[in-house]
Amino acid sequence: MADTTASYHHADPDKRNKRVAVMLAGVAAGMVGLAFASVPLYQIFCQVTGFGGTTQVASDNPKGVIARDMKVRFDVNIDHALNWTVTPAAPITDQIGRVDTVNYIATNHSDKPVTGQAIFNVVPEKAGYYFNKIECFCFTEQTLQPGETVEMPIVFFVDPDIDENRELDTIKEITLSYTFYASDSEGS
Repeated sequence: MADTTASYHHADPDKRNKRVAVMLAGVAAGMVGLAFASVPLYQIFCQVTGFGGTTQVASDNPKGVIARDMKVRFDVNIDHALNWTVTPAAPITDQIGRVDTVNYIATNHSDKPVTGQAIFNVVPEKAGYYFNKIECFCFTEQTLQPGETVEMPIVFFVDPDIDENRELDTIKEITLSYTFYASDSEGS
C-alpha cells in the first residue's frame, strides 16, 4: 500500500499556498458579509420577537378592540449634540386595539437647519411585540429649520393579542420612549 502522507508532503508548495490563500480570502469575505448583514438581521429579529422593546409596524388594526384598558406613557431623551427641545405627548388611556394619534412637539434652537432622528423602545420590553405603529416620525430623518417648531405624529395601537399573553396579564401601562440625536454634523 502506498504512503499517501509522503505524496502530500511532496505536493507543489505553491498550490498548497494558493489553496490556503483562497480559503482565507473566502473566510475574510464571509466575515465582512456577516458584519454588514448583522445589523439588518438583528433588526429583523427584534421586530419579529419584540426583543429589547422593539415595536411592530402595521398598516391598520384588523383584530378590533377589546374591553381592557391600557395606559400609554410617552418619554423623550435628547442627545446633547442636538440643539432641540422635544415635548412628549401626554399619556393616554384607551381600550386595547383602539388606534390612537399623539404628537410630540420639536423645536430647533439652532441658527441653522438641523437634521435629527429618533430611536425608540417600549417598556416593559415584552410589550414591544404588541405595540404597533402605523405612522411614526422615527421612520425617517427630520430636518427642522432655524427656530422651527413642528408636530411629530405617532399613530399606533396595542395588539389585542396581548390579552392572551399570561405574562402580561398584570400590565396596565406601557411606556414608549424616544431618544433623539443629530444625524448629521450640523447638529452640534
